[in-house]
Amino acid sequence: MTRWLARWRARREARIVERRAISDPLWARTLASLPFLVSLPADDRAALRRLSSLFLDQKEFAGAGGLTVTDEMAVCIAAQACLPVLRLGLDGYAGFVGIVVHPDEVVAARKMMDDDGVVHEYDEVLSGEAMEGGPLMLSWTDVHAAGESADWAYNVVIHEFAHVLDMADGAPDGVPVLPSAAARRQWARTIEGEYEAFCERVDAGDDTALDPYGTTGVEEFFAVAVEAFFVAPCDMRNEHPALYALFAGYFKQDPAAPTT
Repeated sequence: MTRWLARWRARREARIVERRAISDPLWARTLASLPFLVSLPADDRAALRRLSSLFLDQKEFAGAGGLTVTDEMAVCIAAQACLPVLRLGLDGYAGFVGIVVHPDEVVAARKMMDDDGVVHEYDEVLSGEAMEGGPLMLSWTDVHAAGESADWAYNVVIHEFAHVLDMADGAPDGVPVLPSAAARRQWARTIEGEYEAFCERVDAGDDTALDPYGTTGVEEFFAVAVEAFFVAPCDMRNEHPALYALFAGYFKQDPAAPTT
């Protein structure tokens, strides 16, 4: 029965990939705009293209503020979103469907209660936001600049989809779904230690490969570290070798390894 289901799923996915095929010119333009994808081995680029077609079949895009989401925009987002799950598959993204693309950053009204029970209201500027159950929000200005912003280890799509992976087992805590309680304990020890050391470096005024925004909380540290792992892997590995090794095992990828 398991073998039959595997064959059925393979045939079904083949039909989807054919129906949602990304044209050669569009895929070439997508790769050209995202240098961290161009550097992938040819087999990985082919697998990413296939996974992107499956992703596009599962998700629904909507433009906000008068923005029309074109095929080029959707493929650009899909390719970056699928990079972290290239070896894992799309099951980690199954908890939501909608992706809302805004022309630029969004100002969101926030409320926060402090330890004394006083409610504070403030505005937060967002380039992206992932919520449990969706939708996921992205700023097209930031998405479109991903090729350039990779130089400073910034990628809004990968950041928000890292949050999706983090939330797959509940509230975001910097720990994605792992195969065992022992693996979860090891992960938590590693990332919490790395997070505390990172906060100390930022507080000391050191330049860091990771975005200082990661000091906001361990869940944000996880997301900015995942960004760096994929778009600035050598810098991330140099500063956080233990965390890099942890991610390489989880994602089953080694982006800093030289390609042939």
